[in-house]
Amino acid sequence: MTIIAAADGSALGNPGPAGWAWYVDDSCWRAGGWPHGTNNQGELMAVLDLFRSTAHVPEQDLLILCDSQYVINCITKWMPGWKRKGWRKADGKAVLNVDLLKDIDQAITGRKYTFEWVKGHAGHDLNEAADERARAVAVAYQQGVAPRSGPGFPGASAGVRGELGGRPAGLQSHGAQPQEARPQEAQPQALASLAQGTRQQAPAGDQQSRTGRTSWPHSEPTLFGESGIFGQPDLFSELDEQTSVVPLSAEDTVLALEREMLRPEVRADIGRIGVLLHPDFAEIGSSGRFWTRDAMMMALEEDPGEPTELELLSADRLNEDTILLNYRSLAPAGAALRSSVWMLDRGQWRLRFHQGTSEQ
Repeated sequence: MTIIAAADGSALGNPGPAGWAWYVDDSCWRAGGWPHGTNNQGELMAVLDLFRSTAHVPEQDLLILCDSQYVINCITKWMPGWKRKGWRKADGKAVLNVDLLKDIDQAITGRKYTFEWVKGHAGHDLNEAADERARAVAVAYQQGVAPRSGPGFPGASAGVRGELGGRPAGLQSHGAQPQEARPQEAQPQALASLAQGTRQQAPAGDQQSRTGRTSWPHSEPTLFGESGIFGQPDLFSELDEQTSVVPLSAEDTVLALEREMLRPEVRADIGRIGVLLHPDFAEIGSSGRFWTRDAMMMALEEDPGEPTELELLSADRLNEDTILLNYRSLAPAGAALRSSVWMLDRGQWRLRFHQGTSEQ
């Protein structure tokens, strides 16, 4: 028998009130979260708790539906190399979310599992159900009310049902009462940025294997050609906290987001990239290569690029929900002319399309 479950995470502000959930059906699901966490931490915790909740049935295969390429690649591709290097990346920097990853590494020992990537917010029933429950927990922490944890997996031990093991340091267990998020050390995500280290897009149908191993071919530099996409605290968190500040216009908000994406430390945070890139994001790079959202996020993981300045040429409102930015990017490697199309998606501006042309 194969257990088919979706796992998902949610963070309001990223970092901010965060939730995670896995879902098999309405009678078999579980959710939890923290007052302050990131989307990636939620995604990883959902997978970890699913393995722990099914530890009493190790003979059953697990098919995990996941919309996070970060999670899939961490578990099926990068972890063996990180372990050999003492949980450090190729650049020598410490792996982010390492406590969760170490717990997952222990939990998957001896288990038969397969990850299958599904597109988020695309109407997939199980993915939508997990997403709704993860977001509901994040909202509960935001509002200071008790979150719903769900019935859990039949036969799971009381310890699994009652506590949240393996949570990132400083984060509160889902079983405790929500409390106001307190200042703590920032916890950036381990993923990538739009930069000059590149990866080739995976061909359709090759994005996941049935053996629990997912492979992605490598290639040359990325299209955006500069720095990164994620920062902490992120733009939205700053705006939420500064309630006395006059709200930015849509054009100024989009321009601020574009500048944020040109910062290496932001581009190196895949959780933030996942917030800023539209689910249907595409890019045509200055090299002529076409990039999808997933291929771009994978390429940015290893090289967030260099610091880049932005010289705005124009900001045009194409319609109520779409803004076109034209600008010149100025980086040590050279200048380029760039165009970005930003779309309003469920109340948040997200980058839908980007194109760059190098200036000779």
